[in-house]
Formats: sequence, C-alpha cells, structure tokens
Amino acid sequence: MRRIYIALITIITAATGATAQEKQAAQLSLQNCIDYAMVHGASAKNTQLDILIQQAQNNQTLALAMPKVSAKAEFDDFIRPQSSFLNAKIFGGPDAITAVALSVPYAASVGVSASQIIFDGSVLVALQARKMSLQLAEQNSKTVKDNIKYNISKAYYVLAVAYKQREILAKSLVTGRSMLHELDVTYQNGLVEKIDLERSSVQINNLQNDSATLENGIKLYEYSLKFQMGMDINAPIFLTDTSMEQHTTTSAALLLEGDNYERVPEYQILNTVKTLNEYNVRRYKLAALPSLVAFGAYGTNYGSDKFNDMFKFKKYESNSTAGLQLNIPIFSGFQRVNQVREAKLNVEKTNNNIENLKLNIDFMASQARGSLKNSLLQLQSQKRNLELADDVVDLAQKKYKAGVGSNLEVTSAQSEQLKALNSYISTLLNIINAEVDLKKALGLL
Repeated sequence: MRRIYIALITIITAATGATAQEKQAAQLSLQNCIDYAMVHGASAKNTQLDILIQQAQNNQTLALAMPKVSAKAEFDDFIRPQSSFLNAKIFGGPDAITAVALSVPYAASVGVSASQIIFDGSVLVALQARKMSLQLAEQNSKTVKDNIKYNISKAYYVLAVAYKQREILAKSLVTGRSMLHELDVTYQNGLVEKIDLERSSVQINNLQNDSATLENGIKLYEYSLKFQMGMDINAPIFLTDTSMEQHTTTSAALLLEGDNYERVPEYQILNTVKTLNEYNVRRYKLAALPSLVAFGAYGTNYGSDKFNDMFKFKKYESNSTAGLQLNIPIFSGFQRVNQVREAKLNVEKTNNNIENLKLNIDFMASQARGSLKNSLLQLQSQKRNLELADDVVDLAQKKYKAGVGSNLEVTSAQSEQLKALNSYISTLLNIINAEVDLKKALGLL
C-alpha cells in the first residue's frame, strides 16, 4: 500500500511539474523577440562593444596631443669599467698609448623628462577624424541591429504561419474523424459501401502524416527563431502576434513611401568611410610639413668609487635641460607620395561603391514593391476562393446529411477547402516578407 501511495505522489508531482513548465512558456510578441535579441544576442552585444572599443581608440588618439611625462632611476655597478685610450705624451710621459678607466665603479641617476607636441599635421588630422570614426562604429551598430530585426521578423512569421497550419490540420482531423465515425456506424448498418469508409480513412492518414511533418518543422522554426534571439533553444515559447491580416493595411501604406538613400544604414556607412578616406589624404599630405615638439628634463646624478657614498644624497649634482625640436621631412623614398596616391584611390573606390549601392537599393526596393503588389492582389482572389470553398463544404455536408450527397463529394470539398486556406495563409506570409524586404530596402526597419 505504501508503494502505491508513493507511486501516486510521484505521478502527481511529475504532472504538476509538466503543467508548471507549460505555464512558464514565454509569451512573445515580435517586439519582445527583437528586444530580447538586442540584450542577449551575441551580434548585438558585440556591436555595443565595438562602440566602446572605438571610444577607447579615440582616447588613445587624443593622448597623442597630451603631454608625455616619464621618470627614470638608474644605478650602475661598473664591475670592469670601459677604458679609454690616451697618448701618454700628452701628460709628459713617453710616446705610448695608455688605457685609462675614466668612469668610477659606482654611478646613480634620477630624472624626470617631459615632452609636448606643438604641431604635427598627422596628429591634427587624427584628432579631427575621431568624431567620424565613432560615427562609423555607431552606424555599423545600427546596421547589425537592423539585420537582427530583419532576420527575427522573417523567422517569427514563418513560425506563426506554421502555428496557423497546425490549427487548420487539427480542425480538419477533428472533422474527418467525426465523419469517419459516422461512416463506420453507417457502414455497420449496411447503408454505405466499404470504399467510402476506406476513402475517409486514407484522408485521415494523410492529415496525420501532414501533422507529424508539420510538428517537426515547427520545432526547427522555433530553434531558428531562438537562435536569432540568442535564447536557449530548449526554452518554451508562445507567440502572441499570430494575426497577420492587419499587415495588409500597413503594407498598402508602405507602397506609397518614397525612396531616401540617407535612411539606409549601408549608405550612411559608405559616406562616412569616404570622409575618413579623405581625412587620410589630408593626413599624408600634412606629413610633408615640419613637426615641432617642446621637451624638458630635470635630474640628479653622482658617481663614486665607494658604494656607501651612493646614499649620501647631498653629494648628488642636479642637471636640467629644455628645448624645442623641429623635425623637417626631406625625402622618404617616395613613401609619402604613394601613401597620398593610395588614399585618393580609396576615395575613388568608395565613390564607386556608393553608386553601386544606390543601384542595389533601387533594385531591392523595386523588387520588394513588385512582390508586395502581386501578393496584395493575390490575397483578394485567395480570400474569395476561401469563402467559396467554405460554402462548398457547407453545402456538401448539408446534402450528405440530407441523403442526397456522397461522402466523396464531402471529402473532395474539404480537401479543396484545406488547399484554399493554406494558399490564403501563404499569401499573407508573402505579404509580410515583402513588407519586411521593402522596409529594409528603404531603411525603415
């Protein structure tokens, strides 16, 4: 008895746990998915890090124009001091070369030095380009985020359509099984032929196979959406934006939206790259100008042949220096000339990329508009076909129940209804995909 009691508790606990897990399924709208990806997705996190990296690089550039200060302390123990060779005749000795060690065995020095760039053309241009470099990082970040929105929108609605198809198949199975039961009862009474019963069974089997295939597809679609979001693929989710009819109104309004290259992130990036390449041209040109640096140093030093004397700091002698250093480039083996040439060619190359991008934007926008118009037109006929298919099914069922119609007529009508419904939903998905493509081409994501 005790074992039975424990088993019952285990079953109840497991069932409660399963129910709790189902309740914990995340309720996700499309915007929820996008917001989640912006926080947890690797691409979104990395693009924010890229902005911080660029800010750090800008601070490094700013450091080039700041004063440089350094300190140095040194102690030398000349175990065997280097000798200098002198002619002894200078000191009144014989005409002979004599090796003389001029340095003392111990020496120490402490000093501080500083320098400040007063003028350097390359540094000046680098300081001016900092803002554009940060702007480029921010524009790249926007492009990455737009791509995240684009990919999640596509994955979200593919999954939403799969959910709709699952609902349709489930309803069809319920209706088909109910009819199969009625046919079976009628067949047992000898009022219908066996072929009618078997035909209905084949339809049920086909619907079950389609349902199983769709369930596997739904799992893959869910994995794809979670991957785009940066979410654990085993986390349960539930989509809330499954009504797609509302997109027909927004899509029709989007067709009236005009083109504007300035809204497209890729176009903004290329213009910023062009500006940075122009800064490079200026930087290499200004490298031909002299640079001026101010410097100064202060220190003390002392030397002795006794180690203990090195700690008698009153004997240390101070020294200081200050000055200006003018560096004048004269000839660099044509390196600077070729650097300027390379920078100009990069500007020209960027101009070509900008023109090519304009053509690509025009093409993508035209293609998306065409697809959207065609899908909107098809939707009207698909909706009408669905209404007609519903009427045919309703009429076939009424005739069958009245005894003036056949099971084959009902089965055929239901099959056509299922096709019409799937075509209608597929057209809605085409509208949404074309809308997302057009928004991307127009820079409106």
